[in-house]
Amino acid sequence: MTLKPPPLRPTDTVAIVAPSGPFDRGSFEAGVGVLQSRYRPVFAEDIISTQRYLAGSDDRRQRELQTALDDPSVKAIFCARGGYGSMRLLPKLRVPATPKLVVGFSDITALHAVLQRECWACVHGPVVTQLGRQPQASVERLFCVLESWDPAPPLTGAQTLVPGTVEGPLVGGNLAVFGRLLGTPFLPPLEGAILLLEDVGERPYALDRLWTHLALAGVFSKIKGLALGTFTQCEERDASYSSADVLRTLAQETGLPCAMNFAVGHGEINLALPLGVATRLDASAGTLTFLESGVA
Repeated sequence: MTLKPPPLRPTDTVAIVAPSGPFDRGSFEAGVGVLQSRYRPVFAEDIISTQRYLAGSDDRRQRELQTALDDPSVKAIFCARGGYGSMRLLPKLRVPATPKLVVGFSDITALHAVLQRECWACVHGPVVTQLGRQPQASVERLFCVLESWDPAPPLTGAQTLVPGTVEGPLVGGNLAVFGRLLGTPFLPPLEGAILLLEDVGERPYALDRLWTHLALAGVFSKIKGLALGTFTQCEERDASYSSADVLRTLAQETGLPCAMNFAVGHGEINLALPLGVATRLDASAGTLTFLESGVA
């Protein structure tokens, strides 16, 4: 059974945390401004810390995240940025019994995975540094996913790679991060699931390698279907093939219903959606329909 938090309400206190990489201050402040238009965001002064490619030490990021998870006054958690680093926190992470909304994508896939393993519903959506660049319709959709008892509006307009219709819980996120969790105890159950994948900066051969790792690990024998978001900056210069060509071939090899180019990921539009809820993928029509809300 999926554990769902109560819906967020305007003026609720929400925490901003940086469990992964350091971030641009201007983009961060723009995203905070979007949240302030609706909620009461709070964050620690040392959130701007940096340690090489991380937003401060593991101890700092661990303490910040755990505090936000444990604080009953915090009704939702927004991640400042992706990058890298959240999987370093997983071994010491204590998942509370009472769920709350956790919003992010990219490197935050690692947090979503371990929370879904504990049956939490999560929100795959813009990080704070991306939020200020999102069109108003994308922002309004995020608020809808966080606040409405009704299922999120369906995603449409995707390209059919393998036709077919399937239903199951939605899992996944960033391809590179999700694949790195194989063989660890931090993945949620995959049996009967629809797997969401997106990525950025991976050239076609690297996408093939990441995908083949999933195949060798038996992922495609467990899941029912594939919903692919955007694969941004993934082209090989002067190549006669595109990343889409490679992904099409890889998807067809699985034989699973698959649609590509849902507006989810590192592109200009990153539409929020709930993870862990019952979902219908109609790959023939290029639609992803949510059969239940991510809140209760």
